[in-house]
Amino acid sequence: MSLSSTENAILPEPHPAARFLRMLWADKFALVSALFLIMVLILAIIGPHWLDDVAVKQNLRGRNLAPFDWSRDWFYWLGADALGRPLLARIIVAAQNTLMVAAGAVLLSSIAGTFLGLVAGFSSPRLGQVIMRLADVIMSFPSLLIAVIVLYLLGSSVLNLILVLAITRIPVYLRTARAEVLEIRERMFVQAARVMGASSRRILFRHILPVVLPTLVTLATLDFAYVMLAESALSFLGIGIQPPEITWGLMISQGRQYLTNAWWLSFWPGLAIILTTLSLNLLSNWLRIALDPVQRWRLEMKGGRHG
Repeated sequence: MSLSSTENAILPEPHPAARFLRMLWADKFALVSALFLIMVLILAIIGPHWLDDVAVKQNLRGRNLAPFDWSRDWFYWLGADALGRPLLARIIVAAQNTLMVAAGAVLLSSIAGTFLGLVAGFSSPRLGQVIMRLADVIMSFPSLLIAVIVLYLLGSSVLNLILVLAITRIPVYLRTARAEVLEIRERMFVQAARVMGASSRRILFRHILPVVLPTLVTLATLDFAYVMLAESALSFLGIGIQPPEITWGLMISQGRQYLTNAWWLSFWPGLAIILTTLSLNLLSNWLRIALDPVQRWRLEMKGGRHG
């Protein structure tokens, strides 16, 4: 075979984005989960501007309206609450606060925890031990208990809720990042970078962080679901976000006293939480494989590497 024919037989390497989309297409559960989460995100962004007046407008004649009444407007298809406000519109509007709290807490905790974990794993043993003991102190208390106490003392607000949930989740990222750094710092490419005169900062953020990042991204996806459930639990207990703000957890809390005669008040926001967390868990499982060079071939074989 000639050199030119050999070159023509070698197919070009696909773009990383195209390769990930092909792997996502091969896993139908992950694909459906991603599409559902994109839909929820879009509704969370445009929902408050689109349905804000509809979601807060009261209609006492339609109190606890049953779902699936197709003769009414579409935003009444899931029924109405105790003040006659349409549940579907309120669920769409509540998605913004629910996702904003979860995203804010995960972003803050992942950044702070990753940075402290990198420092604890790569710095002097004494500094690493100090950081780890602080993490142990935070982890020694149940996270929800800390949130209950702090929110009771400082008051319930979106900012306080984000900060409290972020602080309680920092040790998760810290311990994961530190464990990864302790293993990676002994590899040959790190030793080679040190011999070539690279600074500790460059080694840490240029060579070690990119290797640690896939694990932390997968962890953050799982943690997003956990934080969303924690926010819902706090709102259900009455110390989370307070009216007139609305979240899915607060909607469940407001509907629990009507469970015997109006089950749909708590069922639909609860279903929204279940579907969102389930989608996040399925997508995180796909991400764990897709970002791992050792296991990625499984998805590439399912989707066909070159088409």
